[in-house]
Amino acid sequence: MFRSAISRPLAWTFISFALLLLWDATGFDMALAGMAGTSIGFPLRSHWFLVQVLHEGAKLLSWVMVIALLASIRWPVGFMRALAVRERVQFAASVLASVMAVSLVKYASHTSCPWDLQAFGGVARHVSHWLWATSDGGPGGCFPAGHASAAFAYLGGYFACRRTQPSVARAWLVGSLAAGLVLGVSQQLRGAHYMSHTLWTGWICWAVGFAIDALSRRFATHRAARPASGAAPEPNQS
Repeated sequence: MFRSAISRPLAWTFISFALLLLWDATGFDMALAGMAGTSIGFPLRSHWFLVQVLHEGAKLLSWVMVIALLASIRWPVGFMRALAVRERVQFAASVLASVMAVSLVKYASHTSCPWDLQAFGGVARHVSHWLWATSDGGPGGCFPAGHASAAFAYLGGYFACRRTQPSVARAWLVGSLAAGLVLGVSQQLRGAHYMSHTLWTGWICWAVGFAIDALSRRFATHRAARPASGAAPEPNQS
């Protein structure tokens, strides 16, 4: 059962990883950035809807949801009541771990944002985000897309719910992907990220959710098997 539960997500993890590498090789990032930016910057960088609603508002909503998830471990409501305590903990832990993983990669990255590039009125030059030791002359810290993780982090809900509530799990999967793409595109329009930044954030959050799910299932399997293997032998009735 453990192998069957992880085989399909594992396959999608590797397939999506290969597709992202292919995207990085196309050079589409700069082409898409050029559609939103000009030689003097990004006209929509300070647009009120992109800043106040899709950036600040979405970030606040995401943290409110994190608090609600943590509270639901002790006081579950709605569909959370159908989840075991272990699954509710897994859900909340996946969200927090995903955000932390994206933040750690950003901290180590030398990649600057599109609005920092010379092509768009900044000072940095375009350097692949895979060249970790190479500075592009800008402030760096832009890869992957941190804001998109405010939605993509909830991909962990798919793994936490899929055993007992597959329809809810699919809804979380579709909703998290759609919301993450919306937030990522909004930041791209502002010049804050390339499309690859958003896509890699989604992949990292998926991989973290999958890894935590695999560990949780392995722990539950061992815990369930322990009493049987350690049970006292039946007394001799002869």
